[in-house]
Amino acid sequence: MASIHRTTMTPTKLELLTGWLPAQSWYVGSGKTPDLVKAGGFRLDDPEGEVGIEFMIVADTSGQEPVAYLVPLGYRGAALEGVPDEALIGTSEHGVLGTRWIYDGAHDPVVLAQLRLLLSGEAKPQHQSVSDTPDPTVVAHGPGPGQGADVRINRVLRPTESEQGAPGRLVAGWTWPDGTAVRGEMAAVIPQ
Repeated sequence: MASIHRTTMTPTKLELLTGWLPAQSWYVGSGKTPDLVKAGGFRLDDPEGEVGIEFMIVADTSGQEPVAYLVPLGYRGAALEGVPDEALIGTSEHGVLGTRWIYDGAHDPVVLAQLRLLLSGEAKPQHQSVSDTPDPTVVAHGPGPGQGADVRINRVLRPTESEQGAPGRLVAGWTWPDGTAVRGEMAAVIPQ
């Protein structure tokens, strides 16, 4: 199980995402610099203990209405080989672990492998900010072990009315800046 360190990161995750997010094709902002606040998320464990895995939900409050984004993050102690340059969100100095390379998890093979295991019911979601604590609010409506080879990550999140997810769907919650708690689909298995 991953340990959550109570320390600083310089620059912070929100600072890194503020610069990275507007350059993404799925960003729906107005062209202004995003004004990001943490809105929710969860973690997954890397069985090898090498990669920190966080699914961070941020709300951009720079427009007329806030927009929620899901950004899976892979935290590494060294640069990841074989991924596109745009996969690197940035580097940050961690107060305990030193320099961390922070990648968009959609390009990180360890992050994707653990997401597939979560969707198949073989991995357990962990609380975003408490060590060794499962997060029962994250619900995978899995297709069953071994089914589905790839996943789609929903980058722009929309609340859903129904908690009943179709097979192969991952549902979790976030909180809008006004305090309203909502839930929506985070990811889904792409049928073969």
